[in-house]
Amino acid sequence: MIRSGRKPTELQVRAGREGDLAELTALYNHYVVETPITFDTAPFTTEERLPWLRSHPEDGPHRLLVARDAGEALLGYVTTSPLRPKAAYATSVEVSIYCAPDAGGKGVGTALYEQLFKELEGEDVHRAYAGITQPNAASERLHTRFGFRPVGTYTEAGRKFGRYWDITWYEKHLGPGTA
Repeated sequence: MIRSGRKPTELQVRAGREGDLAELTALYNHYVVETPITFDTAPFTTEERLPWLRSHPEDGPHRLLVARDAGEALLGYVTTSPLRPKAAYATSVEVSIYCAPDAGGKGVGTALYEQLFKELEGEDVHRAYAGITQPNAASERLHTRFGFRPVGTYTEAGRKFGRYWDITWYEKHLGPGTA
């Protein structure tokens, strides 16, 4: 359950599925068009996003989880994806999390990460990495709360909206002995 104002809101976190694709695409496109949070610069069609969705099965280290309220509105999603394509990186994942613009600060990101890391406990995953476009204090707080620590910054790594943006990389230890 998350709290939105005074009334509690039921929150369901589950694996993403093809029926979610249109809403997932619309949410991501908001960040493409309106923010520097992703370095994609052109919006996607649902057909273009379908391979992305299908690359996240319900089990294994590369997942897609969605958060919905009791009215079935999409509140956000989280993914784990391969860090790099080479075999030696197989036990590392990159995480990405996106909340609906009106869902920030309501516990959606927390609920998504709690479920994601619970589900990854049985997987052969050693490290999780998150790249955070600077500045983004809310994302930094969320990641720090879940045990991510900054490991370095790529300065002026991407150009969007006519300016350059830094990316700070965060790392989280996973596996036995980590909470």
